[in-house]
Amino acid sequence: MSDTVKKTRNGAIVYDTDIINQISDAAFVAGSWSQSTPVTGALRSAGRGNTMIVSHGDQEFVLRHYVRGGLIGRIVRDSYLWQGERESRAFAEWYLLAKLVRMGLPVPRPAAARYQRTGFTYRADLLTVRVPGIRSLADRILAAPGSPVFWTGLGRGIRKFHDAGVFHADLNAYNVQVDGRERLCLLDFDRGRIMEPGVWQQKTLARLHHSLKKIKRLDQRIHFTPQNWNELLEGYFNESRSA
Repeated sequence: MSDTVKKTRNGAIVYDTDIINQISDAAFVAGSWSQSTPVTGALRSAGRGNTMIVSHGDQEFVLRHYVRGGLIGRIVRDSYLWQGERESRAFAEWYLLAKLVRMGLPVPRPAAARYQRTGFTYRADLLTVRVPGIRSLADRILAAPGSPVFWTGLGRGIRKFHDAGVFHADLNAYNVQVDGRERLCLLDFDRGRIMEPGVWQQKTLARLHHSLKKIKRLDQRIHFTPQNWNELLEGYFNESRSA
């Protein structure tokens, strides 16, 4: 995995030459690809409408434009304060994902990231390799119940991230994803980082629990029960004891 940086007219692009030989700003424009489709999903699992699946030949990627959420997002949609290249949202996430891939953790492989600077602000985009057959946990448990093996497996997978000190800023039923074999994969490491063990581990678990209970309230067809959460916790703590 390489981290080649190419300067552009108003910013820069970091990319992995093992995946992409040549790159330009066009790679971050959905219409420049042979095919592009919006990410869709149950409830709000498609995010804020800022994510596309793009492809050319056998290459398939997920293209995400960074946008703000919450109240501030209603005023400033996709602009961030410039604090340096490595501190830009896209570059920071690209380098974190690259590190997690080298650690053997189940995350999408980063292909490219860019920022475009205008004075004291910038906009940013991230391109990752699409994981085959992936879908959000929300979509998965809307389709069918999960077995105890499924839930304990999720707990074990999350614990591996925590044991590696990986902080996910928004662990929820949409960023927790499963592949075709129902194996865990975590997405969206915007504002994520490597940290020393601490209370953040319990807080991120609580955030996921809140998210699961919320989607159950929104749609009673969601297959989630208190027993499922206990199974996830069993996998989480058993992983710790077996480590």
